[in-house]
Amino acid sequence: MHYPWWYVPGLTAPMLIALIATLHVFVSMYAVGGGIFLTTETTYAYKINNKLLLEYLRSQALFFILITVVFGAITGVGIWWTIGLTSPLATESLIHIFVFGWAMEYVFFVLEIISAFIFYYYWGRLDSKTHIKIGWIYAISAWMSLVLITGITAFQLDIGNWTPQKGMWIAFFNPQTFPQIIARTGASLMLAALYVFLHSSFRLSKDIALKKLIATRVAKWGMVGAVLVTLGGLWWYLALPQSGKAALSGASALNILTLIIFTSSVVVFFMLYLGPYRNPDWVSPGFAIMFFLLGIAATGTGEFIRESTRKPYIIYNYVLGNNILVSEVPRLHSTGFLNGGSWTRAFMKAHYPQVFDKNGDIDNGKLLQLPDKDQAKVGEVIFQYHCNDCHSQVGFSAVSDLTRGWTEEMIKTVIIHLDAAHFFMPPWSGTTEEAMLLAKYLKSLSLPHPAGMRYSSARLPDSLDLSFEKRRN
Repeated sequence: MHYPWWYVPGLTAPMLIALIATLHVFVSMYAVGGGIFLTTETTYAYKINNKLLLEYLRSQALFFILITVVFGAITGVGIWWTIGLTSPLATESLIHIFVFGWAMEYVFFVLEIISAFIFYYYWGRLDSKTHIKIGWIYAISAWMSLVLITGITAFQLDIGNWTPQKGMWIAFFNPQTFPQIIARTGASLMLAALYVFLHSSFRLSKDIALKKLIATRVAKWGMVGAVLVTLGGLWWYLALPQSGKAALSGASALNILTLIIFTSSVVVFFMLYLGPYRNPDWVSPGFAIMFFLLGIAATGTGEFIRESTRKPYIIYNYVLGNNILVSEVPRLHSTGFLNGGSWTRAFMKAHYPQVFDKNGDIDNGKLLQLPDKDQAKVGEVIFQYHCNDCHSQVGFSAVSDLTRGWTEEMIKTVIIHLDAAHFFMPPWSGTTEEAMLLAKYLKSLSLPHPAGMRYSSARLPDSLDLSFEKRRN
């Protein structure tokens, strides 16, 4: 309400976050699991004095740095840029609540960057013990970054016992923190194994013996990862708030995707066991590519499910999906949505000064005195700030499709009872007059009922009251 609205045509701004964040997750998980792999395998190579293995691990370290440090840093900045524009209130809230947490994460991030460069660029110039220590500094720092960021993002799904009067650690140790740490640690190990299979299948196409050794050893990490993903995922589901479980059970697509996630984890475990672990000859470029794409698809699906179960909130019971504090909703019901926002008030002051009263507040009754064209325009402004965080006019989750064939009265009824009609939508945060203007605008976008459909046109008797208000009571 207190920030300007950012328009992303067709896609919507939150979906842009999802695209960038998912790309970053693919890389950041490799940064954690790959660091553990490189450190343990470098330790093993020094122990058995295998120079060929050390040489391969050095090439893997360069690949690792290019993917995680270079591309990962770009997508990381991209996430901050998009969330700052799309969800400024939630971003501000998370920064204020977790100031010390972010500070710790930045320290570990700097340690990651420094140790990663030392680990690669001082390869062969450091003694083995020092080199291994540098590797463990990186691996532990990367995992601690995962722990800290996971605790913060888990807070968005369930704030637990936290209130604004309580400290950061109450917020951090919420019901979702440990399940997600376990699941993400497992996903990191599993994805790292798939990255290594992909890299080694091309890099070591002529050195069959070394490729078999690496395949057998990395398969163990991948199997451990698959087990952790399954256990963490089950705990995650059991710890979900009721709204999250309802979102999963109420959406057939999410049900299918959840089943795919757990099935993929089991399939990956047995493919790792029967393939690279028992039969390392299977690790061909084609097998590695198929395996890698399966892991990427499973990880991306998991991120989509995690985000979907959070609706209608950005931060559970604190910030709604349309960047309104839960505590502000009652006030907006009485003063009006347009009155409640700095930028909406400024727009109305510049274009429709006649609707303001002597006290400088918008008189909601005067909104209905505007010409129809202007009423629709004001309705569009309300849509932009109240609805566009999840819905586009035309495109992804378009209101033109969702209201197909609806009358203006039907649209208004649903608007006023948004959270009763769909529990995963935020409540209406304005006056009845504003709902009428929004309904007028949405009706202008609404597509006609599909032609050619045949069914009875009989109506229910008027005595049958099925209103949302009655259902709610």
